Amino acid sequence: MSRIVVFGAAGKAGSRVVTEAAARGHEVTAVARALSRMDSIPSGVRAVSGDVTDPDTVAAVAKDADALVLTVGGPDARLYTDAVATVAEAVRALGPTGPRILHMGGGASLLNPEGVRFYDAPGFPEEFKPYAIGQIQALDAYLALPEGDGISWTYLSPPPVHFAPGQRTGHYRTGLDHPVTGEDGQARISYEDYAAALVDEIENPRHLGRRFTVGY
Repeated sequence: MSRIVVFGAAGKAGSRVVTEAAARGHEVTAVARALSRMDSIPSGVRAVSGDVTDPDTVAAVAKDADALVLTVGGPDARLYTDAVATVAEAVRALGPTGPRILHMGGGASLLNPEGVRFYDAPGFPEEFKPYAIGQIQALDAYLALPEGDGISWTYLSPPPVHFAPGQRTGHYRTGLDHPVTGEDGQARISYEDYAAALVDEIENPRHLGRRFTVGY
């Protein structure tokens, strides 16, 4: 059993990570800026009001955790890098006993068949750019962490387009910098199976210090 803290627990992804982790018997703390947005939480889950960019909140929940999961988002690109900086500092302060960081990333930094980031390819929707650039900068911030800093992180990108609530199958495939595509050439995953993949990574770390992605 791991002690898992989920930031953004009221969101579509965060709520599913909470449900998945609790169902597996982990000790889960669900953190949201407004507890009123968490309609229901599984039995045994501790709900905490807090902000992932607030050093006091992060330090308080990090000290007893094995893993910190970031499933936060918004149109302000600075949110993502501020979150990385705040969580990394809390982990750094705890030293070798500090928790791992698992970040729900974006798909726009994945590479298309020509090796170009989806964000940089023609036709990328303007309305998604603030979110996408924030997540790209978050990945860059993780990659820029000094070696030997003692911070263990993993960044999990969903597919760049087809990512929506659906069913949990428990089946998925993993990739690194290119989307995992099916027979039709499209990359897809449900929020439920994304959550399963993230909790699998907590239980059996295979992508320490790097980004990976999932799809059917």
